[in-house]
Amino acid sequence: MSTFPEYNPDAQSLSIPTASSVQPEHQAVVTRDLVRTFGQKLAVNHLNLSVRSGEFFGFLGPNGAGKSTTIKMLVGLLRPSGGEVWVDGINVWQEPLRARAIMGVLPEYLNLYERLSGREFITFSGHMYGVSPADIERRREELLQVLDLSNDADKMIVDYSVGMRKKVALAAAIIHRPRVLFLDEPFEGIDPVSSRTVRDILQDLTHRGTTIFFSSHIMEVVERLCTRVGIINQGTLVAEGSLQELRDRAQGNHEGKDATLEDIFLNVVGARNENHNLSWLE
Repeated sequence: MSTFPEYNPDAQSLSIPTASSVQPEHQAVVTRDLVRTFGQKLAVNHLNLSVRSGEFFGFLGPNGAGKSTTIKMLVGLLRPSGGEVWVDGINVWQEPLRARAIMGVLPEYLNLYERLSGREFITFSGHMYGVSPADIERRREELLQVLDLSNDADKMIVDYSVGMRKKVALAAAIIHRPRVLFLDEPFEGIDPVSSRTVRDILQDLTHRGTTIFFSSHIMEVVERLCTRVGIINQGTLVAEGSLQELRDRAQGNHEGKDATLEDIFLNVVGARNENHNLSWLE
């Protein structure tokens, strides 16, 4: 029996929020004046963000820019200091169990049940999300095979490599076919063959209606996968749009029409012209 209430997408009202608990129609993730402070430090500064249903949205920023803090607030792991968050029409902090039932989450720092085997952990996740036993068994075995974990499925997670942990955590995050999937650095520690497999799985999910909110420092992967990106710097959203839209906006900022996402990123966060030479190497 699931610990989550049954999710009924037809039961929600989809009107533009004021002080209400619902978000605009056709938006999978919405934040309104989202704020998070740690003492005197403003980590996220009145973030207003909208991600459309079915998008593969890339969320970029330098280290310490507020990416992971934002994602933790979006998925209900860190309470905002101010503002509101909606995921697929559900106010995350007013209805946390209902919101989590339709999410999949792969955090940057994995906190897995290390004394379970990979197979047991995926099974446990399926039960938590209320997936039927027959579907759990079928989906679990397909995930183990596709992610090249079948031979290690009965080993305890404590003995897994970093890449294997990432893959089993991804399997647990998608076994219930989430409406919205949050990924924080999903390719870190994964070998090129497995990275290709994970990319294919994620693209297939978006083709079948899942919205993906994706944070990574690997610009080539973001550029290849994402339909739209947002760039955060010092807690503030400094750029948002498709790659072509960002290129068009960069025309007056010393960027060419063929600028890469890395070029655009370095420009908008003010790092393009910084001098990083070590004086003692001259």
